[in-house]
Amino acid sequence: MSSPELYYIKQQFTLGAYPALVSLPLPDSSSSDYTPILLYKVRAHLALGDTPSALALIPNDTVNVAFRAAAALARGDEGLETLRDLCVEIEGDEDTEEWEKELVRVLAGTAFVRAGEIEEALETLGGEGKADDESAALLSQIYLSLARPALAQKILAPALKANPDALVLQLAESAISLVTGSQGTSGEPYAPALSFYNEQVANPSVSSAALLVGRAVVRILRGELSAAQSDLEEAEAVLTRAQCERGMNDMLAAMVVAASLGGTKRGDADQLWSRLSSQHPSHPMVTDISAKELLFDECASKFEIPPRAIAVV
Repeated sequence: MSSPELYYIKQQFTLGAYPALVSLPLPDSSSSDYTPILLYKVRAHLALGDTPSALALIPNDTVNVAFRAAAALARGDEGLETLRDLCVEIEGDEDTEEWEKELVRVLAGTAFVRAGEIEEALETLGGEGKADDESAALLSQIYLSLARPALAQKILAPALKANPDALVLQLAESAISLVTGSQGTSGEPYAPALSFYNEQVANPSVSSAALLVGRAVVRILRGELSAAQSDLEEAEAVLTRAQCERGMNDMLAAMVVAASLGGTKRGDADQLWSRLSSQHPSHPMVTDISAKELLFDECASKFEIPPRAIAVV
């Protein structure tokens, strides 16, 4: 069982409170929590896009497979081969703790997904009933990205049954709810997702823009645009206070949608879109719309406008 300190760190990481996590002090190096907490801090820096700070935390010449996997993930495509080797190395290794092996698989799976190696990620993470909590959550996200929500739910169900209180699994379940519109027991659309985000946003120990953006997305889908815009304004304030650029992209994307649907001035939505497309050109929403604009122009170029008809008297 995790100590209260380790549980708190894990909670901050899972719920996207990365700026708060990286500012927390490390326990004494003799503590059994030292290594897992240090790894969470490394991963939080990576999530924030601060690769130098992440690498600076990893001990020099470490033989720990989890630290080596984190360093390989930080190197992007250059670290893929190292991650493949580590996945082989941990098989049958009795000296490495099970949680470290699972972390290696999660980090490797993350790197493979980023590199577009989806099949390799799926093979690395395992399958139904074989993955631990974080691996099952990541697998479900991969299947959602492939438009396979039924498979995502199939992977997640046994993990949730075994550990229903795991935040990472609840977060993954809420993502499935967003995709499928599942009603849960209440009969209201997107109820599981809304329930999860309401509970976590109300948690005084967590300050996470990601949670606020997540709840805003649920509210947009439910047509609660005013409440969604309030969540997004609060998320922007959280990110501004933390001087954190990571997370601004998803917040702006949600703001564009809320403004477009909310009957506000057309200029407001256009201004938000201009911010998103100029500051975050690689955001999926920007690349998708840009691709559709190009496709439309290409199709339109194939048609000639016929001359104006002239009435004959």
